[in-house]
Amino acid sequence: MKLLSLLTCLLPAALCFTACKSSKSSTDTTASTIDSSLVCPVVFNADSAYHFAQKQCDFGPRTPGSAANKSCGEYILAQFARFGLTTSVQATTVTGWDGTKLPCRNLIAQYRPEAKERIVLAAHYDSRPWSDQDADSTKHRQPVMAADDGASGVAVMLEVARNLQQLNPAIGIDFVCFDVEDYGAPYWAPESARNDENTFCLGSQYWSAQAAAQNYRPRFGILLDMVGGSGNQFRFEGYSLKYAQSVAVRLWDAARYAGAESCFIPDNGGFITDDHLPMNTIAGIPTVDVIAYSPNGGFPAHWHTTHDTMDKLDAATLRAVGQSLLQLLSQEK
Repeated sequence: MKLLSLLTCLLPAALCFTACKSSKSSTDTTASTIDSSLVCPVVFNADSAYHFAQKQCDFGPRTPGSAANKSCGEYILAQFARFGLTTSVQATTVTGWDGTKLPCRNLIAQYRPEAKERIVLAAHYDSRPWSDQDADSTKHRQPVMAADDGASGVAVMLEVARNLQQLNPAIGIDFVCFDVEDYGAPYWAPESARNDENTFCLGSQYWSAQAAAQNYRPRFGILLDMVGGSGNQFRFEGYSLKYAQSVAVRLWDAARYAGAESCFIPDNGGFITDDHLPMNTIAGIPTVDVIAYSPNGGFPAHWHTTHDTMDKLDAATLRAVGQSLLQLLSQEK
């Protein structure tokens, strides 16, 4: 799914002014600076988000080109449409690291498509075909269920979309569910493929090229990846700071207003190859990656294993991410 390019990134001092405090005394001090009139009144329903994740996993692993992938995609589009959004499919064919031609269906849902001022929220909905990080090597050729690494991000977006009529933001919002994110080269691939970060994120590479060609210029983007696991925490990812530092500052500050400071840690994260990279470098959209990674502990233990199942998801994590997004959206004018 992801390639870790560097272990740590330099955290600019400018980010520290919104630091979410982890100790009780610091939290109390920070809480006193919050203007309660600015707190988003719309409440994110974590149980509903969990349901959306379960429904995706009920299709089975959503590996590229599979029947489960297509059926799940139709389900996702139907939910966005049910919430009043305009939906479409961006279809193409991409080539995997092994030369396999893969059908790719990026799913797009638009809130207020007529609005000029827009932001983009994104996640991937496909599953990795190989559990190559599993402790049991006999399972390395089995697909990942991807409850956290895929379904959780889409689930949060669906629940955000369900609340848009009540939130009534003043801008347009584009939701993009990327396909073929997790077909990146496993350890048994040729060395040239293993060293090529572009074997990941094939759907977002294509979408970003089309966005650039169409001069699509939203204010900013936020990518959600592994945002539902129990105990998941989110740090400032390196490419996010390089290309979208001000967006990262605003999101982490929104998390403080949302009471999610225990999940959004103002600390160094790694430089991670994810769908936000082509969004930044190809499409030119300043995009932040909200992803569970710690320089000391790495990705969650279930990452790219057969254990990335629904029992790893936690309502508290889903709520922390979803409420932070609603808070940020409520501040957009």
